[in-house]
Amino acid sequence: MKKKVLSLLLSTAMVASLAACGSTSAETTTTESGDTTSAQSTDATTSTDTAAATDEEYTLETLNIVVDGTLTATVENGQDAFKEQWEKAVSEKLGHPITLNINQLDHSDYAGTVSRLLTTGAPGDADYPDALIMSATMFRQYAQTGLLWDMADAYANAEFQSRITLPSINENMKDSAGHLYGFAPTYGNGCVTYIKKSWLDAVGMSVDDIKTFDDYYNMLLAFTNNDPDGDGSNGTYGVIAAGYGKLDEAPYINYMPEFWQGAYPSFYQKDGVWVDGFSEQATIDALTRLAKGYADGVIDPDTEEAGTKQAREKWFSAEQSTSEGVFTYWAGTWLRTLTDNMAKQGVDDDLGDDRLVQLAPIQEIKDTWGGYINREAPVWVITDDQDGSNAREQAIFDALLETMLDGDTVQTLWTYGAEDVHWSTHAESFTTNADDPEKKKDYEYAEGEFHLKQSPNDPNTVWKKNHLDPVLVIAPLTNGFVDSDDLVTAGNKFFTENCVDAPQAASCETLSEVNEELVTDKTTLMNQVVTGEKTAEDAIAEYLEKWGDVSAQIVEELNAQ
Repeated sequence: MKKKVLSLLLSTAMVASLAACGSTSAETTTTESGDTTSAQSTDATTSTDTAAATDEEYTLETLNIVVDGTLTATVENGQDAFKEQWEKAVSEKLGHPITLNINQLDHSDYAGTVSRLLTTGAPGDADYPDALIMSATMFRQYAQTGLLWDMADAYANAEFQSRITLPSINENMKDSAGHLYGFAPTYGNGCVTYIKKSWLDAVGMSVDDIKTFDDYYNMLLAFTNNDPDGDGSNGTYGVIAAGYGKLDEAPYINYMPEFWQGAYPSFYQKDGVWVDGFSEQATIDALTRLAKGYADGVIDPDTEEAGTKQAREKWFSAEQSTSEGVFTYWAGTWLRTLTDNMAKQGVDDDLGDDRLVQLAPIQEIKDTWGGYINREAPVWVITDDQDGSNAREQAIFDALLETMLDGDTVQTLWTYGAEDVHWSTHAESFTTNADDPEKKKDYEYAEGEFHLKQSPNDPNTVWKKNHLDPVLVIAPLTNGFVDSDDLVTAGNKFFTENCVDAPQAASCETLSEVNEELVTDKTTLMNQVVTGEKTAEDAIAEYLEKWGDVSAQIVEELNAQ
């Protein structure tokens, strides 16, 4: 059964606003209610009655996992083969058959759907997750509810401990009592600012000349006013993003970092003390910069409503006459993905893999944060059935997380996908874009040579990775399988040389109760400032008038932890 503290988190639908990719609303959920004393008594009795079963044998026959879009081996993209090969490999490791059920939710309302799954079901139900992926922000909200299993001992005794190269990632997730309720197999990654080289060339600029915000802003003005696409008319914009700020998704400022600079429009620790960053002067200054960018036409107005998919597709579309020159997005693999999408659209074909350049953090970002922000890593969590025994939960850990970093067969499945579907070591040759002489590319591999294959749902693209990024993983593969893509390598190197860790996500009782409404109000105020409906000063004054007392209570609770 669920512990009584669950009612604190799920008395509102706040959790649903914290999706890893853009959800802003969700249904309000109802929770069990009853006498607190009797609930405590029942918990104690159950714990006493089942304590002796802690070390009992448990055979896991079915594993139900809930995932988001970070598992790229989707149903349309070879998931059946991934699932079949996973079951075979893990069943051999465990010594008994196991069935894997994958519930891949819509990325846009992931947290909302997770909230409903966890509050309307219970362990043992057909659709209740045994384990699931959570963003760092979601994880902070669920960690103290009693829903998640403390895997500290399992993690400490895992076989992969001997191969971990980044131990701090998970050690830093432990609470003050040493509990570990989530596991991050990779570090978080973050966003960098990409610029179309052809546009820079067209306006006579070099990325090396963009050092300060004034330099950056003058570049945006040139992209907006100086016909960078060469069609002889206006219509282009300097920059597009998935929102002026993602106030429902840490680290909040990463899609437009140059405008936000040192602002952080959420609760964060400053010199060891929690503060409300939305009420700070730095946020007023950031909103004022955004408003000027909107008024000057350098920010594409579609930014306000665009999701990540819409912003990406507009930026690399074949119709460059209404596109933008700058797009801040995820580092590493996305340098390759964005470049390939421009190629598919026939954009800047003469530049090949040099279509994009990466902008080093401007001086104002260096002076405040120190670089681009490396977000807190997404985590896997295991649900706790609270029967007093760790047997079920340990079995889930052994089947899912222990094998996920086995260094060999199963880790390869999570990293690259299914053998002979997403990757292979057999001799083969294939051609992408065979019908387009300008884009046609031939691939040939010898027997025994590891390589990625054509994507199952698009034979004109080459598969990239599955769930684990091999560059970001905390324990590398030991089988020598490496996909050497120069762009991805360069992108990851650029980010790691220019990033700092994000502030810790905030979590406390009052914030859990009000966060959905709080985020909605802050987003509305931000958009009103940017579009010129009110000044930044008036917006923050309005925020403090409504939320000042609540904000102070949140800060007090955070600093008391």
